[in-house]
Amino acid sequence: MAAFKHAVDLGTDMLELDCHLTKDEQVVVSHDASLLRASGINAHISDMTYAELPPYLCKLGVTFQRECFCEGGEDKRIPLLKDVFEAFPHTPVNIDIKVNDDRLIKKVSEMVVNYDRENLTVWGNASNKIVNKCYTENPRIPVLFSLFRVLQLLGLFYTGLLPFVPLKEQFLEIPMPSIITKIKGPDRLTRSQRLIAWLADTLLMRKTLFQHLTARGIQVYIWVLNDEEDFQRAFDLGATGVMTDFPTRLKEFLDLNGISKPR
Repeated sequence: MAAFKHAVDLGTDMLELDCHLTKDEQVVVSHDASLLRASGINAHISDMTYAELPPYLCKLGVTFQRECFCEGGEDKRIPLLKDVFEAFPHTPVNIDIKVNDDRLIKKVSEMVVNYDRENLTVWGNASNKIVNKCYTENPRIPVLFSLFRVLQLLGLFYTGLLPFVPLKEQFLEIPMPSIITKIKGPDRLTRSQRLIAWLADTLLMRKTLFQHLTARGIQVYIWVLNDEEDFQRAFDLGATGVMTDFPTRLKEFLDLNGISKPR
């Protein structure tokens, strides 16, 4: 919650988070199903009630920044999704439904409706099954492209058929594959890993694809970018926005380069 508050105070346009369901069916904000990495407790969220969940560790690693840790924030509770909705009622939220659980999907949908946030929410997952369930549960909440649909999208793009095919998704959220060398270090990648990263980057990071999608009203977000070089590349390619672990760095970059927020 401290990270969310800091980001919103800076003027961040959207929060990205992940959801799981506790044993007593509370929707909590957590990337991992396991509590080990974030709290040091070897247990799963789904096996504990919300009251039983342990607090965050005082020091947490930053996945997309090599040898980086974060500390701070007095509130160490794992938050409920409703806590986020109540604390930031006017801030759009991007929700990753982390598990294929009909109860979780239904509860998130009900919460979005109850808090009148259908126009302030996007949801989905890399799993096509989860995205389809989300769309079926509430087609008024925009969905993102699943991994399968990203591959389909690329096939349509490179065959020239994309302009003729309707798309139900409103958000394309993809990684910038080249950042793997910064996270792992080029010396720690095998030749085949470097080749795969280069190929994925070449296929995904296409300005004409992003221009086509944005012309159709589909927003394009690239993740997870944490330095000026990658910020610049993303916006040069025509991305609508970027996801970052360091909103202060992104804000300074946007202000310095006079990049205005999309309307």
